[in-house]
Amino acid sequence: MTTNENLTMPAIARERLERLQAHNARIGVIGLGYVGLPLTLLLCGAGFKVTGFDIDEKKIADLQAGRSYIFRIGSDEIQQAREKGFQATADFSHISEQDAIILCVPTPLTEHREPDVSFIEKTAKSVAPWLREGQLVVLESSTYPGTTEELMIPILLDGSASGLEVQGRGPVLDKGVFYVAFSPEREDPGNMTVARKDIPKVVGGHDPIATELAATLYEAIFIKSIRVSSTRVAEMTKLLENIYRCVNIALVNELKVLSLRMGVDIWEVIDAAATKPFGFQPFYPGPGLGGHCIPIDPFYLSWKAREYDFHTRFIELAGEVNGAMPEYVVQTVGQALNRHKKALNGSRILMLGMAYKKDIDDLRESPSLTIIELLRREGAEVLYNDPFFPTVGRGRHYNLNMTCTPLERLEQYDCVLIVTDHSDYDYKEIVRSAQLVVDSRNATKGIVSDKIVRC
Repeated sequence: MTTNENLTMPAIARERLERLQAHNARIGVIGLGYVGLPLTLLLCGAGFKVTGFDIDEKKIADLQAGRSYIFRIGSDEIQQAREKGFQATADFSHISEQDAIILCVPTPLTEHREPDVSFIEKTAKSVAPWLREGQLVVLESSTYPGTTEELMIPILLDGSASGLEVQGRGPVLDKGVFYVAFSPEREDPGNMTVARKDIPKVVGGHDPIATELAATLYEAIFIKSIRVSSTRVAEMTKLLENIYRCVNIALVNELKVLSLRMGVDIWEVIDAAATKPFGFQPFYPGPGLGGHCIPIDPFYLSWKAREYDFHTRFIELAGEVNGAMPEYVVQTVGQALNRHKKALNGSRILMLGMAYKKDIDDLRESPSLTIIELLRREGAEVLYNDPFFPTVGRGRHYNLNMTCTPLERLEQYDCVLIVTDHSDYDYKEIVRSAQLVVDSRNATKGIVSDKIVRC
């Protein structure tokens, strides 16, 4: 879809559109984490008056004091936003003051690998009593197609204290209306190549007016908006993007295991294939998937597909392959120690890197958590070093309660295991000092040593 300049709008919607175009609308962002806080800063930088909402009182206190709690966002950026009028609060009554509200709340999985949409439900219930006529509500959380229409809109309608109706559900008679859209976040923590503002924003409204309002909002801070025909199309777009990555990472993970058995360097193979100027995009193997999207989003679609009596075999196979990688890493460590005439049981292992990818302070779904638990189960003593995490509390299934170990005297460990290839590490020195290095990220590329075992 493209901009519809001839779209007929009620007066209140036209007024909202003009305020968004002039960058003087009031915007509320709910959820001030890795998605919501960067979005907030972009909005502040464009001149909007922004109020951030979160249930974490510590985050609110930090932001009100001008402090950042995300590594790649400096406190100076928070202070600059504060000077432009940014406020953070846990008081949802301020929702009524906003022209647009953007929900950036988590959508994890349950223990049974099913969607946990409780954050969306709770947030919608908190927003509903404060809705007023003409407001725009945008959901950004990654989720299954139909969430906006089937889950969020009914909650907003049921809880509306003003008896509002949502635009796009047929005749509204004399009721006031609000507008609803979905626009998937495309945040990529640690990406220093593509600026946030240069990432196009996909927008799908519950009706054409909502699409236009949301697209106009995002065009104030992103290079362009990609208008699609519905919230379901926008929801499915996000899942396709992440399933595409999940499946291709599974492919190279499987080829990695085969290539190592064949004595072939899979990373060299990928680099060579990447020189083809068409028909190939490089993906790289690793110790398992992490982050807030790729390990989770495919299962949202698999779950929803069952409602339509459809089995997503490709998705589930990719999940199986990627999910087996932490176990493969642990097996490789055991085999490497065995060649040094040592048992995994009782060995001291220093794991380098806890974050799910290099140079970020994000632990969500990190394979490192699973690897630690598996190593401990085998009787190993596991310590870790990560410049972004002085401590680590909760693991996958129980509390790890670990403290960062200084990167010194590496010869005292039976094995140094590289799980996250942070740029700060001196890999030549690590190999020189350690007895044994197991590398799951190809961080030691170009270093020749019989101490290195790649997996």
